[in-house]
Amino acid sequence: MLRTLLFQNQDKKQLVIAIIGAFLGITFLVTSIHYLIRVNEFGKGAEILGPNTIIVQKRVNNSAVLGLSKTDFTLTEIEKIKAEPFIQDVKPVISNNFDVSFETNDPLVPRFRSDVFIQTVDPDFIDVKSDKWTWKEGDTLVPIIMPRDFLVMLNTFMSASGIPQVSDDVAKDINFRFTISNDNGKEWIDAKIIGFTNEVASILVPEKFMEYGNEKYALKTDQKITQIMISGKESEFGLVEELIETRGLESKNSQMVVGRLKSIVGTLILVILGVSVIAVLVAGLVLIQYLQLLMTRNDYEVRTLLRIGYHPTIIIKQFFLYFMKIFGIVASLGLGMFFLFKLFLDKLLEEGGLMIDTSISFYAIGALILAYAIFALTSYRTAKNGIYKEY
Repeated sequence: MLRTLLFQNQDKKQLVIAIIGAFLGITFLVTSIHYLIRVNEFGKGAEILGPNTIIVQKRVNNSAVLGLSKTDFTLTEIEKIKAEPFIQDVKPVISNNFDVSFETNDPLVPRFRSDVFIQTVDPDFIDVKSDKWTWKEGDTLVPIIMPRDFLVMLNTFMSASGIPQVSDDVAKDINFRFTISNDNGKEWIDAKIIGFTNEVASILVPEKFMEYGNEKYALKTDQKITQIMISGKESEFGLVEELIETRGLESKNSQMVVGRLKSIVGTLILVILGVSVIAVLVAGLVLIQYLQLLMTRNDYEVRTLLRIGYHPTIIIKQFFLYFMKIFGIVASLGLGMFFLFKLFLDKLLEEGGLMIDTSISFYAIGALILAYAIFALTSYRTAKNGIYKEY
């Protein structure tokens, strides 16, 4: 009876408009946050490089071939690139300045030996997070990250030798060995594979091992930095790509494609997210305005109820629960529509080659809970202030 009395004088046109706006806003809010998180995670953990990170080198032209220009980076050049506002960090890729060979050292695998090129990168730039990615002088085993092309080559060699090929897991169990040397001597150090990468063409070793080899077995030539790792800011990969072009740099095409794709999709989702936040905010304000209007239209009923002994908290509770029920239903419908959109969009992205994680993002659900909590607090304060004016 109390509820019927308080909500009899309603013009539901404004309420319907607010409900539709809130429904659309919540649907696109949850959808945009979910896919913004999942797109930014795309490729993360599958490769050695961290998110939005590429390896670049100077483009080799005719003047470089003739020795008229350099293809290595100076510290000044690195600092200039790092100073760009859309660049998060820049680190050199350190190469070996000593002779090194790599061979199998396992009785179950035929002997395979080759002179190799090894490099090291800053641990903060890689997604292979492992306690094994460390080395210090005196350790008998070097953890390495292997180019997948090397595994293909190793399997080709084994196939030609009539030996079964190996998978990633089996390859990690094979014992290998480095031979590092110069004119004054040589040293053998065992090695084990802890991961693979498609983005780097050389064997990656821990930084301390590279420092050890370059200090103890360095050749007479100067150490040069021929590659650097660039980490760009989210959704600004276009500026990174422009910098690479204007400075005469180049990168592996697959890295550029992934970075460009993430930047474009991320920008579009950010625009949708912005529109969604505005829609939810406007719809929430309209609902609050409707609550104020409803209390104004029922001021006589409210004053009468207060005079006959109803406590203000009882009346406040009625208005509060009414609007929380409305927003709860709208939020539930919006969440249900998100799941329908997700079924369609996941399939669409998969067909387009963007293999993202299909699990529900906690941040998307968290955003919905936060919106509900903010509306609950605002509607309660509005109802409380309106009722106590009549008290």
